[in-house]
Amino acid sequence: MNNRVNYVVIGILVLIGIAGMALFGYWLLKPTQESEMQRYAIYFNESVLGLNLDAPVKYKGLNVGKVVNLGISKSNSEQVEVLVEILKDTPIKTSTEAQLTSQGITGLSYINLTINGDIDAKPLRAKENEEYPVIKSVPSILIKLENRFIDISEDLADTLQKTSRLLSDKNQDEITTLLKNSTLMISKINSMLDDNTTQNFRQTMKNLKSASEKIDMLIPRVDELVIKSGRFEDNISAAFDSIKNSYLGIQDSINTFSEAIESGEFNIKEITGDMVPTMNNALLDMQNLILKIQETINRYERSPADIVFTQEEIKKGPGEK
Repeated sequence: MNNRVNYVVIGILVLIGIAGMALFGYWLLKPTQESEMQRYAIYFNESVLGLNLDAPVKYKGLNVGKVVNLGISKSNSEQVEVLVEILKDTPIKTSTEAQLTSQGITGLSYINLTINGDIDAKPLRAKENEEYPVIKSVPSILIKLENRFIDISEDLADTLQKTSRLLSDKNQDEITTLLKNSTLMISKINSMLDDNTTQNFRQTMKNLKSASEKIDMLIPRVDELVIKSGRFEDNISAAFDSIKNSYLGIQDSINTFSEAIESGEFNIKEITGDMVPTMNNALLDMQNLILKIQETINRYERSPADIVFTQEEIKKGPGEK
């Protein structure tokens, strides 16, 4: 009886242990919110050699997913369709780009995700007629280097072809002739630029500098001459205006005298009382004008250079200031 009870207890304990292990395993394998995956599609225009199933998908160096399928695109046979599963909490946006990256020297590849552009872009969603959201792909570094190398090779080939055309036999002869002519011209220039020629050139430059300085000194004197000439013309004009007014006064007096004679009123005292002072003033103005003109002529006859260079210094007598 006691043996039966012991077997029953042992059996119950075994069943409880199995159930506990099953629950523990279910708890370990149960997917959590953080490990839920989202599937995306990526289309590459290049070879995906080295990319295998379960290859990692990385974002900023962290493993955020894996490759679940590789195949040819149904819409474009030149593209490779890669399906990946990525953690839902990974920030996959419209500005996210996928690049095929090599893992060192192993030859294996993985997919690297980066954000190019606006970091505040909207989350990536599947468009109409798309089964999965499509992450934009960019060429890998190897493809960029290959394309750049091809461009450089084409440019180098073009340069070599142009250089070959430039260095043809005809062009080489022309270049040789040009170099000979240049050498001949330089030798002639050297022969012309001897010591005497150089000295003459320096003397010419000195004379040119001296002439320039004299011209600079002459310009203010010419300006002064123009100013003095203007003043002299103003004085002469004023003198002629005075003579003109005097003669007009004389003319008026003569007209008055003639009218008096014609009318029979011949009062010489009254008529000459106005006419004589006017004639006297006119004669005095003419005398002053003649004296000024004579003085100017005499001064320039004594020193003609005063017109351009300097003004004659009149020697003063003893006691004059």
